Amino acid sequence: MNRKCIINFLKSFIAKNYFFILLIVIVYSLFSLFFINHFHFNTQINGVDVSLKSHDEIKDLFVNHINNYELKLIERNGIIETISVKSLGINYNDKNSLSDIYKIQNSAIWVISLFKIQKYYINDLYIFSHEIFENSINSLNCLNHDIIRPKNASFLYVNGSYKIIKEVWGNKINKDLLKERIKHSILLGERTLYLNKSNCYENPKYTMISDKTMEIYYMINKYLSAKIIYIFGNRKEILDKSITNKWVVINDDLEVYVNKAKILDYVKNISKKYDTMGAARNFNTSTEKTIEVKGGLYGWKIDAWAESEALIKNIIMGEVIEKEPIYIQKARSREENDIGDTYVEINITKQHLWFYKNGKLLVQSNIVSGNPNKGHQTVLGTYALNYKQKNAILKGEDYETNVNYWMPFYGNIGIHDAKWRYAFGKEIYKHAGSHGCVNVPLNVAQTIFENIEAGIPIICYEE
Repeated sequence: MNRKCIINFLKSFIAKNYFFILLIVIVYSLFSLFFINHFHFNTQINGVDVSLKSHDEIKDLFVNHINNYELKLIERNGIIETISVKSLGINYNDKNSLSDIYKIQNSAIWVISLFKIQKYYINDLYIFSHEIFENSINSLNCLNHDIIRPKNASFLYVNGSYKIIKEVWGNKINKDLLKERIKHSILLGERTLYLNKSNCYENPKYTMISDKTMEIYYMINKYLSAKIIYIFGNRKEILDKSITNKWVVINDDLEVYVNKAKILDYVKNISKKYDTMGAARNFNTSTEKTIEVKGGLYGWKIDAWAESEALIKNIIMGEVIEKEPIYIQKARSREENDIGDTYVEINITKQHLWFYKNGKLLVQSNIVSGNPNKGHQTVLGTYALNYKQKNAILKGEDYETNVNYWMPFYGNIGIHDAKWRYAFGKEIYKHAGSHGCVNVPLNVAQTIFENIEAGIPIICYEE
């Protein structure tokens, strides 16, 4: 059909239906005139149906609505509480911005409202009395029953592993959020407010299925998998989850840390058990007596701080290892008799020295030790050779002496030759003793020097 045919058809249709078309135009125009001062069909303002209402009667409609309006608050547990808006100190605002909607609704296009609901919202429709509103909210039952606070998912050590304990949702409401949700519901004209759906509750941050919860779950069980076997010669200390589970701390925010203080206490306890530095020892003397030797600097000493830091890393990595602790000082043997079978024995009472190497007596000799009557007595206890030096010059406040073989074991006290002496042993030390050193003949000093090394124990005692 060409253009000319279409035009002819329209002319014919209009001619035949002229009066009908005219009637439609007149009716549409009358409605348009009506809607200049009235709202369209299917019009809602803040939840109130104002369809076909005149602009002048709208105030009474909203006043009546607010006076009879009730809002149901539905709690998480299904308890319903109804509040009357009149009790909240809310009134119609004569200076609202309803006129903005008048401008939006074009009277000439009213026909659209027949097919589409038109919803409008203005935020200044009502006036809130702050004091009355605040007091009314404070008296709500949902804010005044027994409060169960929310709690994150947590962890419990049971039968060798951690399990996740379900979170607690509780019933504690965020009052500030509740106030905002109630105001919003009233302004929208809503009749029901679901507190849970509206996020009015204070909820746990982490639940059983939260990513962080699962991350912590695998992390702490990895910590528990750590097993450290400390080796002390033929003795062992086994550290496993039966102990380490008490060191893992998980706070309410699911922050995990290992209790460093408890780990340090553990290391200090094994130090007390296995450290021997300065400890009293039962010593079998060359005179076939068993005596207790106290004091000295020889022995094992664990570095508690360094070992604690290393142990934390072992646990975090979930390591299964055998290890020695980190030592500040080591002795010659890790057995209960940490002196071993190579040592120097010095009997101050008998003024005699024995040097054993690999269990065999290599040399023995009378000695001259420090003069006790002048306050220069030789130190007692178990020590270790610090170092050895040939052709050393020994200096003090009132002396300077050259020696061929110098073997110190405690500060400036050591074993050395004494070429100026022609006799050793007996009571010489009491009237012509040294400044604390152990004097031996030249050949004895040489033999010891050539067979000793740093760390060899030196036991000084009195019977």
